[in-house]
Amino acid sequence: MTTASLNGKASTAAHGNGSAAATKLSASTPRSVGDLESAVLGRYADASRAAESALCCPTINYDKALLAMLPQEIIEKDYGCGDPSKYVGEGEAVVDLGSGGGKVCYMISKKVGPGGVVVGVDFNDPMLALARKYQVEMAGKIGWSNTRFVKARIQDMGLDLDALAAWLAQHQVTTLEAADALEAEKRRIRAAAPAVPNDFADVVVSNCVLNLVGTAEKGQLFDEIFRVLKKGGRAVISDIVCDETPPESMRNDPHLWSGCISGAFREDEFLERFERAGFHGIEILERAAEPWQIVEGIEFRSMTVRAYKGKQGPCFEHNQAVMYKGPWKKVVDDDGHTFVRGERMAVCDKTYQLMTSERGPYGGGGGQVVGIEPRTPIATEEAKPFACQKQSLRDPRQTKGLEYRETRVANGGAGEGYCTDGSCC
Repeated sequence: MTTASLNGKASTAAHGNGSAAATKLSASTPRSVGDLESAVLGRYADASRAAESALCCPTINYDKALLAMLPQEIIEKDYGCGDPSKYVGEGEAVVDLGSGGGKVCYMISKKVGPGGVVVGVDFNDPMLALARKYQVEMAGKIGWSNTRFVKARIQDMGLDLDALAAWLAQHQVTTLEAADALEAEKRRIRAAAPAVPNDFADVVVSNCVLNLVGTAEKGQLFDEIFRVLKKGGRAVISDIVCDETPPESMRNDPHLWSGCISGAFREDEFLERFERAGFHGIEILERAAEPWQIVEGIEFRSMTVRAYKGKQGPCFEHNQAVMYKGPWKKVVDDDGHTFVRGERMAVCDKTYQLMTSERGPYGGGGGQVVGIEPRTPIATEEAKPFACQKQSLRDPRQTKGLEYRETRVANGGAGEGYCTDGSCC
């Protein structure tokens, strides 16, 4: 890991000099997905053998205790722009996209404990070899073995490429019939033995890798992240973003692409990608104040985003309400519900659970909303469909009950005192 500072001076240097490899623009000829993928594979294969300072390496404040247990070779040949490892917890199942030499995976392994599991996904053989090289050693240092590395493209985590390679070693694909058999085997692997199955992970993390995927496949990439997450799970992604869309000349340059420049997401587009894939509670956790690189006046910087899976499903009436606490006058969620500060907004049970969950994006009881449950709960089998698109306030009598007539007053008022110890409430 390099330690280039993210201050203004370093940023100017990146603009004026930087790495010639990172900022040089080549001839603007159209490039295929294969060209870009080959450039990424080749560059990161070289970087697994000798550290390359031009790859995405702004200063990152990793946990020093976790860093101390890592082999120096992994630290030197790690390339990232953030630290998603600090957003995982004990006992969680975690998938690391573009796991490279395994640095983040081994750090997370220690954090999730023996009850957790970590799967690193990469399709670069030299990087996978580096990560796997230290598995036994790291299990001894950490105290348990809960980490494995699979070969797959992060935009197609169902296809285990090691399993496919084993099949190809036994079958020659030289006829149309053999080509059909190959496609059938790919479908079989995805269905019966995927590299990462559906609904597997509590958390999907990534550290400066999503930008390396070709533009045409980026939608599929976010769909894959959504697929492998459990309901209620979350993605925590650190990546390079830009403030303007890179021109065609930069997007067609494989060297700039493999250097985390050309394929960077525009800041607003990065968030929109999560939304399109069906995520909710999308939040910028960290955004570097100073750019890491500046190319042709376009600023490139690190950003870490968190997004949750779980807003899909039917809506049922349980007479619940939520009250937005502020400070904004009103806010709108990812389903289009508007919550007005201080008002009891009627919600379905699904939305109520999303808004009040301690593990969700809104922080539960100590977060942004107050959950108001009905005095008499409605059994699941008796709940009726709720029209979420028709927003309305919840009358207090709907939650308390029309026949609710209880009187409870403080000592000194009319009626029986509320406090039994004689104190004033």
